[in-house]
Amino acid sequence: MSSESRERLVATLREHALVIGEVTLTSGRTAQYYVDAKRAILRPDGFRALGELVAAEAGEAGATAVGGMTMGADPVACAALAAGADVKAFFVRKDRKEHGLQRWIEGPELEPGERCLVVEDVVTTGGSTIAAIERVREEGFEVVGVAAVLDRLAGGGDAIRAQADRYVALTTIDDVYPDRPDG
Repeated sequence: MSSESRERLVATLREHALVIGEVTLTSGRTAQYYVDAKRAILRPDGFRALGELVAAEAGEAGATAVGGMTMGADPVACAALAAGADVKAFFVRKDRKEHGLQRWIEGPELEPGERCLVVEDVVTTGGSTIAAIERVREEGFEVVGVAAVLDRLAGGGDAIRAQADRYVALTTIDDVYPDRPDG
């Protein structure tokens, strides 16, 4: 992992993604801060840094496809493509499409056994990431690893490790908000 790219990603997340104040998380838990990673990674510098990191991780994992649960994974997978990763990008739907091809996984056609790096923007409990891992496997593809933009260090990383041999958090909440009240 390039330390320069990681430093740029951390700086962008600190400046643009960290929101201080009580919020309800996807898990239903409440927290005194929120990390809206898309506010940082959908800016040029954050997108470039993220792309470089995810492309490198895809290469190390031997992935041929990068993606995950839609919305959280979408900009992460696209950043890898923009950085030149030799992969296909895909998005896992929360519900099967009811018309057209009625697919669970959108993007280029993935071949049976395709080697997938599952990606996520922010991990708290790991629930949506695990749902993506399960769907990818159910569709006949191999999960070669998981990469998260930021791990809130709230147990999700351990839950993901129980489902995947390889899990990498590109950053953690300790990097972005080291002085948080619960830290």
